[in-house]
Amino acid sequence: MSELHSGVRGVQTEIVTEKNIAKALGSGGLPVYATPCMITLMEYTAMESVTPYLTEGSSTVGTLINVKHLSATPMGMTIRCETELIEIDRRRLVFSCRAYDDAGLIGEGTQERFIVDNEKFMEKTAQKLHG
Repeated sequence: MSELHSGVRGVQTEIVTEKNIAKALGSGGLPVYATPCMITLMEYTAMESVTPYLTEGSSTVGTLINVKHLSATPMGMTIRCETELIEIDRRRLVFSCRAYDDAGLIGEGTQERFIVDNEKFMEKTAQKLHG
Protein backbone atom coordinates (compact mmCIF):
# COMPACT_ATOMS: atom_id res chain seq x y z
CA MET A 1 0.00 0.00 0.00
CA SER A 2 1.43 3.41 -0.96
CA GLU A 3 1.45 6.45 1.28
CA LEU A 4 -1.41 8.96 1.24
CA HIS A 5 -0.37 12.14 -0.58
CA SER A 6 -1.80 15.40 -1.90
CA GLY A 7 -3.15 15.07 -5.41
CA VAL A 8 -5.15 11.87 -4.86
CA ARG A 9 -8.18 12.16 -7.11
CA GLY A 10 -11.60 10.56 -7.12
CA VAL A 11 -14.40 10.36 -9.68
CA GLN A 12 -17.95 9.04 -9.20
CA THR A 13 -21.13 9.41 -11.24
CA GLU A 14 -24.86 9.08 -10.74
CA ILE A 15 -27.96 9.69 -12.83
CA VAL A 16 -30.63 12.15 -11.73
CA THR A 17 -33.78 10.12 -11.04
CA GLU A 18 -36.98 10.37 -8.99
CA LYS A 19 -34.93 9.26 -5.94
CA ASN A 20 -32.41 12.13 -5.85
CA ILE A 21 -34.46 15.17 -6.82
CA ALA A 22 -35.19 18.04 -4.44
CA LYS A 23 -38.92 17.34 -4.44
CA ALA A 24 -38.39 13.74 -3.26
CA LEU A 25 -35.93 14.70 -0.52
CA GLY A 26 -37.91 17.64 0.77
CA SER A 27 -35.03 20.04 0.16
CA GLY A 28 -37.08 21.87 -2.46
CA GLY A 29 -40.26 21.56 -4.44
CA LEU A 30 -38.96 21.01 -7.95
CA PRO A 31 -37.90 17.91 -9.89
CA VAL A 32 -34.20 18.87 -10.10
CA TYR A 33 -31.03 17.29 -8.63
CA ALA A 34 -31.08 17.87 -4.87
CA THR A 35 -28.29 19.79 -3.16
CA PRO A 36 -28.07 17.19 -0.34
CA CYS A 37 -27.45 14.51 -3.00
CA MET A 38 -24.68 16.58 -4.59
CA ILE A 39 -23.07 16.95 -1.16
CA THR A 40 -23.41 13.22 -0.48
CA LEU A 41 -21.81 12.41 -3.84
CA MET A 42 -18.92 14.78 -3.03
CA GLU A 43 -18.39 13.14 0.36
CA TYR A 44 -18.60 9.64 -1.11
CA THR A 45 -16.16 10.48 -3.91
CA ALA A 46 -13.58 11.90 -1.50
CA MET A 47 -14.01 9.02 0.95
CA GLU A 48 -13.58 6.39 -1.75
CA SER A 49 -10.54 8.13 -3.24
CA VAL A 50 -8.46 7.75 -0.08
CA THR A 51 -9.78 4.41 1.19
CA PRO A 52 -7.03 2.39 -0.60
CA TYR A 53 -4.39 4.38 1.30
CA LEU A 54 -5.77 3.78 4.80
CA THR A 55 -4.65 1.12 7.23
CA GLU A 56 -7.04 -1.75 7.94
CA GLY A 57 -9.60 -0.75 10.58
CA SER A 58 -9.47 2.94 9.63
CA SER A 59 -11.81 5.13 7.63
CA THR A 60 -12.59 8.80 7.18
CA VAL A 61 -15.46 10.85 8.57
CA GLY A 62 -16.73 14.14 7.21
CA THR A 63 -16.44 17.14 9.53
CA LEU A 64 -16.90 20.22 7.34
CA ILE A 65 -18.29 20.96 3.92
CA ASN A 66 -18.51 24.28 2.12
CA VAL A 67 -20.03 24.05 -1.36
CA LYS A 68 -22.05 26.14 -3.76
CA HIS A 69 -24.78 24.59 -5.90
CA LEU A 70 -24.45 26.72 -9.03
CA SER A 71 -26.90 25.25 -11.53
CA ALA A 72 -30.01 23.05 -11.56
CA THR A 73 -29.95 19.65 -13.28
CA PRO A 74 -33.08 17.95 -14.68
CA MET A 75 -33.91 14.26 -14.36
CA GLY A 76 -32.16 11.99 -16.81
CA MET A 77 -28.81 13.78 -16.81
CA THR A 78 -25.62 12.24 -15.43
CA ILE A 79 -23.78 13.92 -12.56
CA ARG A 80 -19.99 13.50 -12.47
CA CYS A 81 -18.18 14.38 -9.27
CA GLU A 82 -14.43 14.95 -9.11
CA THR A 83 -12.44 15.39 -5.91
CA GLU A 84 -8.79 16.10 -5.23
CA LEU A 85 -6.96 15.83 -1.92
CA ILE A 86 -5.34 19.26 -1.55
CA GLU A 87 -4.14 19.29 2.06
CA ILE A 88 -3.00 16.78 4.67
CA ASP A 89 -2.47 17.83 8.29
CA ARG A 90 -1.84 14.64 10.28
CA ARG A 91 -5.31 12.99 10.35
CA ARG A 92 -7.10 16.00 8.76
CA LEU A 93 -7.70 15.84 5.01
CA VAL A 94 -9.01 18.68 2.83
CA PHE A 95 -10.51 18.04 -0.60
CA SER A 96 -11.43 20.25 -3.51
CA CYS A 97 -14.79 19.11 -4.95
CA ARG A 98 -16.51 19.79 -8.27
CA ALA A 99 -19.72 18.39 -9.72
CA TYR A 100 -20.76 18.54 -13.36
CA ASP A 101 -23.81 17.61 -15.37
CA ASP A 102 -23.88 17.06 -19.12
CA ALA A 103 -23.97 20.84 -19.65
CA GLY A 104 -21.09 21.85 -17.33
CA LEU A 105 -20.15 22.78 -13.77
CA ILE A 106 -23.06 22.62 -11.29
CA GLY A 107 -21.31 22.73 -7.91
CA GLU A 108 -17.95 23.34 -6.29
CA GLY A 109 -16.31 23.76 -2.94
CA THR A 110 -14.23 22.04 -0.29
CA GLN A 111 -14.69 19.40 2.35
CA GLU A 112 -12.72 18.28 5.37
CA ARG A 113 -12.47 14.68 6.54
CA PHE A 114 -10.60 13.08 9.43
CA ILE A 115 -8.94 9.68 9.46
CA VAL A 116 -10.30 7.67 12.40
CA ASP A 117 -9.76 4.28 13.96
CA ASN A 118 -13.16 2.66 13.40
CA GLU A 119 -13.30 0.76 16.70
CA LYS A 120 -12.22 3.72 18.87
CA PHE A 121 -14.57 6.06 17.00
CA MET A 122 -17.57 3.79 17.51
CA GLU A 123 -16.70 3.19 21.19
CA LYS A 124 -16.63 6.94 21.80
CA THR A 125 -19.87 7.39 19.88
CA ALA A 126 -21.59 4.61 21.86
CA GLN A 127 -20.68 6.37 25.13
CA LYS A 128 -23.31 8.97 24.27
CA LEU A 129 -25.96 6.34 24.94
CA HIS A 130 -24.76 5.84 28.48
CA GLY A 131 -24.38 9.49 29.48
